[in-house]
Amino acid sequence: MSSSDHPMDERLRFIKHKGKAVYAVDFTNCTPKELLLLLDQIRASVANHEPNSVLIFADFSGAQVDKKVATRLKEVLVLDRPFVKRSAWIGTESVPEVYYEHFKNFSQRDFPTFKTREEALDWLVADS
Repeated sequence: MSSSDHPMDERLRFIKHKGKAVYAVDFTNCTPKELLLLLDQIRASVANHEPNSVLIFADFSGAQVDKKVATRLKEVLVLDRPFVKRSAWIGTESVPEVYYEHFKNFSQRDFPTFKTREEALDWLVADS
């Protein structure tokens, strides 16, 4: 299995960056099936937080985003919106541009993309 080097439970965790908690989502090299499982876990986890409180960092490097995953991701992005303060993504080269535009339009959220993890995390924790 492609994720043997990354157990599923290690793909979703809170990390500290400059003293702030960031929900780090590791989608790297996930199959569509793995992505769907992770999206359900993210949905459940984020909904347990205060409104407008969660900072989310997502790495899509090598993720296999198909139509089914894109549809589910759109739903989760909308459902998560009340809880999420900011999101930053990297590795979106593997996400078809048309899906990325759908995510933004459908959820009425912005998902700035960054070249590196460090840049994304710095942007997330910077005071808006």
